[in-house]
Amino acid sequence: MDWIMTIVMIIVIIFIIYTFIHMYNRLVSLRNSVENSFAQIDVQLKRRNDLIPNLVETVKGYAGHEKEVLEEVTRARGNVINASGVKETSDADNQLTGALKSLFAVAENYPDLKANSNFQQLQEQLNDTEDKIAYARQFYNDMVLKYNNVCQQFPSSMLAKIFRFKRAEFFAADEASREVPKVEF
Repeated sequence: MDWIMTIVMIIVIIFIIYTFIHMYNRLVSLRNSVENSFAQIDVQLKRRNDLIPNLVETVKGYAGHEKEVLEEVTRARGNVINASGVKETSDADNQLTGALKSLFAVAENYPDLKANSNFQQLQEQLNDTEDKIAYARQFYNDMVLKYNNVCQQFPSSMLAKIFRFKRAEFFAADEASREVPKVEF
């Protein structure tokens, strides 16, 4: 009878160890997924930032006296480039989205600019990039939700606390930037 009890105890210990290892690995995997998905947002933001100087130069050629709007876009772009962390990047992205909306609104007043093929192409690329940014944000927030749930659910919350897994921040868009700037051709 002692040997049966010993085997049962060994099986229980192995099961407990396996469960803790599995929970720890799940926490690590989800944390890495959150970091990767934030990096994907960063890739799309950089893609958009690379398009903006060409857009500003094109608009400048047609609407050079709209200096304030062009400076706002340039300043907002710089803020996105220099942002670090989820909150700062989110705020800078919201600022740039608002500035681009202003720029596209200004473009409406210049029929020659709207008809310019370079401007239209840049607009299409920006619209495509905005869609990709929106998807990347959504994916990131989905990963954050999964990760935060595992960090807070019992019993994995005990491991998260022991190994100092911190809650991740959501990438938030402000009300003004929830609509993707789209312009009809």
